[in-house]
Amino acid sequence: MDAQEVHQIMPDSFPAELPKMTLEEFLESDLEGYEYIKGELLPMPPPSMFHGRISTNLFLPLGLYIRENQLGDIYMDVGFTVGDRVLIPDVAFLTNANMPESLSKVSPVPPDLAVEVVSPSDTLHRIQEKVFAYLEAGTQLVWVLEPLAKTVTVYRSETDITTLTRNDTLSGEEVVEGFSCQVAELFE
Repeated sequence: MDAQEVHQIMPDSFPAELPKMTLEEFLESDLEGYEYIKGELLPMPPPSMFHGRISTNLFLPLGLYIRENQLGDIYMDVGFTVGDRVLIPDVAFLTNANMPESLSKVSPVPPDLAVEVVSPSDTLHRIQEKVFAYLEAGTQLVWVLEPLAKTVTVYRSETDITTLTRNDTLSGEEVVEGFSCQVAELFE
């Protein structure tokens, strides 16, 4: 199913049921604003300004550190193939070693670091489902930023999970070695 067919089905608003398609069809389409999860299209509403500020508060220092140390590339709101899904983390990092040859489509490899900023429309189940999909696909580190509690939950595996508060320091560990920032700064 191509983008024109989807837009004919969904002219101005989302129907109760979105069309199903294969991962290959989704990757070949020019659809934007959707995550692909197990055959389903999940519309991604535009983030709020507050959400964007939090993402930027991490993106700028992390991106500068990655660029200065030539570690790879950092992305905001870019699609990544994560197992049988295409997910759009708020911030993502790919090491030089994992950089795909072509940057013209969704990344065929999962990010080394994925960051999700929790939105009011997110559910705990949906966030955790994404976190564990990243880890299962090979993402080494996932950070979940929770704006209300002003916490960062760091996932290294399904059993190695740490929650940091505004008094703690967030570290890039072995994934972005040498990077750190105060959790409180992310929520200013």
